[in-house]
Amino acid sequence: MVATSEFLARVPRRADGKRNWPPELKARIVAETLIEGETVNAVAKRYELIPSTVSDWRRMARQGELVLPNLDGLDFVPVEIEAPAPLAPPLPAASSSTIDVISGDVTIRLDAAMPAARIAEIARALAS
Repeated sequence: MVATSEFLARVPRRADGKRNWPPELKARIVAETLIEGETVNAVAKRYELIPSTVSDWRRMARQGELVLPNLDGLDFVPVEIEAPAPLAPPLPAASSSTIDVISGDVTIRLDAAMPAARIAEIARALAS
């Protein structure tokens, strides 16, 4: 809703504090009400208007007092912005520089810098 609020802040206001909606913007808002699945109430809420104002503008468009933009080939797609997913906590850093290979009652402590191939050989030897 922040983007809509920023947009509405740019709509000029009259001396009495009410917004002075340009005809092009009124027409765009009315055009949004013509999209399948949209309602006058939803569009009015999005632009912080009362629904009867949008209905009045629709009546003006029907009577030819408000020219709607050409909507041929134009599709509106509703956009929803989701909150970013929380990041997974970082994995704890290894507290030592050793690797313990355990098999039954036998524990072999190896240097963490040892090549993986050598660690695999030792693990296979313990398993046999």
